[in-house]
Amino acid sequence: MLLRPLGVLGSGSRPDRSRPATRPAPRYLAVPVRAGVRLAVDVGSVRVGVARSDPGGVLATPLTVLASGPGAKHELAKLATEADAIEVIVGLPTSLSGREGAAATGAREFAADLADRLTPIPVRLVDERFTTTEAHDALRRGGKDSRARRQVVDAAAAAVLLQAALDAERATGRPPGQPVTSEASA
Repeated sequence: MLLRPLGVLGSGSRPDRSRPATRPAPRYLAVPVRAGVRLAVDVGSVRVGVARSDPGGVLATPLTVLASGPGAKHELAKLATEADAIEVIVGLPTSLSGREGAAATGAREFAADLADRLTPIPVRLVDERFTTTEAHDALRRGGKDSRARRQVVDAAAAAVLLQAALDAERATGRPPGQPVTSEASA
């Protein structure tokens, strides 16, 4: 014989709706997020993925993939200006232990050069561990084969990075990561 706790399910199989369910308001609704579009950049040796948020700072979406090189920074500056971005987030690749290698050094240099080009738009470095892995997984679940994923995974990784940054700001009320200072403002 199966016993049901009283008040959870009444005599029938339907839930007891006589008492309204009380749930605490989600925490992310309580902390205001700065309004404005943000761009995120996943810097790679071959491609640079770019993502963009909505003006409310709620949702990140992949925007484009650029070829790595000097033209990428120029194109990013153009995208940030056109979007009237309030900041640009650059992914900082670190190891699981938090150590920085050659890729992190390259990302820091990229971010510093971008900060020079974008002044007064702030540039911030945010830890990007697992963003590419998460992007590959999401694209695989979406039915993309490995060849199709290769062309869009960098923009998807930038979107994962940006969504994590937006969620962190919503949780803490502070901008995520560390600011990059421009040589022009120093």
